Amino acid sequence: MTHAVSQIGSYAPDFELPDINNIVHHLARYLDKYYAVVVVVMCNHCPDVQLYIERLKQLQAEFEPQGVTLIGINANDDSQVPEDSFEQMKAFAAEHKLNFPYLRDRTQDVAQGFRSTTTPQAFLINNACVIRYIGAIDDNPQDTDAVTKRYLYDAMSFLLQDKDIPICETRATGCPVKWRQG
Repeated sequence: MTHAVSQIGSYAPDFELPDINNIVHHLARYLDKYYAVVVVVMCNHCPDVQLYIERLKQLQAEFEPQGVTLIGINANDDSQVPEDSFEQMKAFAAEHKLNFPYLRDRTQDVAQGFRSTTTPQAFLINNACVIRYIGAIDDNPQDTDAVTKRYLYDAMSFLLQDKDIPICETRATGCPVKWRQG
């Protein structure tokens, strides 16, 4: 995987992926309905995802009524990490009472299309299907109270106000995406 060129301003890869209930979600349908979509490449096992899950649910609760929705996508190879299997995704979603769709990218084509590297990693996409922000949710996975930069929140807020996003790319921290071998 090469990551030399920023994707800010480029088109997001469209997708049709099943959620934990085998209902297929299509990015284009979301972009017809919402002002913006945040795709979060995530998984079940990553400690940083687990630390961020409540913050992601808060973002969904706050921004969905304003026209921005989150979509979680798990692309990890479950032969390497069995706790990221489709069945375990169902348990994870139920345990954490997810308030946004959690989709399975079994082929890893979508995660590769986004050039995802890390879980969690956020991609803010406007309704023209253009990527406007890539990176971390905020600057402190371990301690919500110590967060000084709310990167994703700020990017969503600026986008909703039709303003330029001052920090449009940050380095996501967490676990590497588990790509299939061979």
